[in-house]
Amino acid sequence: MNDPAPNPHATAEEVQAAYADPKLANVLYHDWEAGTYDEKWSISYDERCISYATDVFNAVAGEDGQPYQHAMELGSGTGFFLLNLMQGGVAKKGSVTDLSPGMVQVALRNAEKLGLDVDGRVADAERIPYDDNTFDLVVGHAVLHHIPDVQAAFREVLRVLKPGGRFVFAGEPTKVGDFYARKLGQFTWFLTTRVTKLPALSGWRRPQEELDESSRAAALEAVVDIHTFDPSELESWARGAGAQDVHAVTEEFAAALAGWPIRTFEAAVPQEKLTVRWRLFAYRLWLRLSAVDKKVLSKILPRELFYNVMITGTKRPS
Repeated sequence: MNDPAPNPHATAEEVQAAYADPKLANVLYHDWEAGTYDEKWSISYDERCISYATDVFNAVAGEDGQPYQHAMELGSGTGFFLLNLMQGGVAKKGSVTDLSPGMVQVALRNAEKLGLDVDGRVADAERIPYDDNTFDLVVGHAVLHHIPDVQAAFREVLRVLKPGGRFVFAGEPTKVGDFYARKLGQFTWFLTTRVTKLPALSGWRRPQEELDESSRAAALEAVVDIHTFDPSELESWARGAGAQDVHAVTEEFAAALAGWPIRTFEAAVPQEKLTVRWRLFAYRLWLRLSAVDKKVLSKILPRELFYNVMITGTKRPS
């Protein structure tokens, strides 16, 4: 059975319908974003992102069991998490899945460029198109908050895992973290788009049609972001689906407080203004603040205050 083709140019009628249909919204939004997604989120497949992906994975799951023979990424997007984990030696063979045909297409193209053994399918997380007991590892990054029925997705993940297999999901927004990140992003967008109307700063202003398109994309993005999570509740959902050895870890507080305004500012100004020097500054600042989060703030602040939640668990042995 052939997967559907990407649809990067949704009609106004399709977009309007998407506001009442979260799955359609996810397909349209991510097909729309697929071609520029890596650039938008500074995704790469070099040592920078390999280290990030493997560090995140090891922080919640540890290094035991590596390399996993066959791993599947749920909601893979362009393949950021799985492909970098494979390059980091976490898994040997991979399968990318996403509700968006455009994202699957880009992920497979990225895997081919990297010389990785990866196949792919367009897939609904609530009905994964693979047989029982197929994978040794299932991973996902920033995917659970897009899925209408997260508990059904957990049950499907456990179904396709082999007995004793592990799942790891990372990059999910906490309830508190999402609140302050959105407020910071909204304020930064408001401030940047108004300050750049001043004649002296007009060179920093994107064309109005581009700003309008970004605003429409942001509005659709708000539809595809369905959930935020309390770490304890997310653990409870995974256990309720039948997982064992479940635990959640949170990360990014200071890094998120700085990171969201920076990302929003970058989206609001012409890309040619973002020099290599700026990008290095932003990246190094994120590294320093992430270190503060890990070494200091994680020891004194409640885990619910951090922006990202990561969760892992295993399927019961036969």
